[in-house]
Amino acid sequence: MPILAGPVLPAGALRGLEQPRLTVDDELVLRPWRVDDAAVVRAAFDCPAIQRWHARRIDSDDEAREWIAGWAGRWADETDASWAVVGSRNGAPVGQIGLRTVSLSEGVAQLSYWVLPADRGGGVAGRAARAMASWTFGTVGLHRLELRHSVANTASCRVAGRLGFGLEGTARGSTLHADGWHDMHVHARLRTDVAGATGVNPVDGAGGGG
Repeated sequence: MPILAGPVLPAGALRGLEQPRLTVDDELVLRPWRVDDAAVVRAAFDCPAIQRWHARRIDSDDEAREWIAGWAGRWADETDASWAVVGSRNGAPVGQIGLRTVSLSEGVAQLSYWVLPADRGGGVAGRAARAMASWTFGTVGLHRLELRHSVANTASCRVAGRLGFGLEGTARGSTLHADGWHDMHVHARLRTDVAGATGVNPVDGAGGGG
């Protein structure tokens, strides 16, 4: 049965690219995860706030390595992608930025991120998200990028606003966290939108997209 609208992007638009290394600014770079990042990933998911918003924990380095290894398959399947946010000088991860629930046919993906506790307060989340949005719209050519977060996650709400992701509404009881169902704010930007606020976001949350 023919589909009368779309697809926005053909199959292969993501996996046909090598996952890139993206420069954020003089201090931060986005790169694919490496096996030797396992200890950092495990430490991140030991953080109660990251556990709260992302609704998972990692109990061993082996589980962390599985988490890292799984991203190659998701890239090949064109469903999700993840980058380590690292210091440009020492290469040490300070957070994560990624795309979730990618739909090439509809040209849509969700933005997800977290920042290690010791590295919050310097605008890491906002700077990484701005670079990711630029690549997503400019290189991949997606039509719409969403940022969804629990209404209780006020830091992520501020991040979204400063990035120019307008608040479109609230999806009631749409995501199950460890403490029950959460209402979720839905923010979004379109590729055709005028760029949002130009300043670097000074607020870092434990995570967005959860």
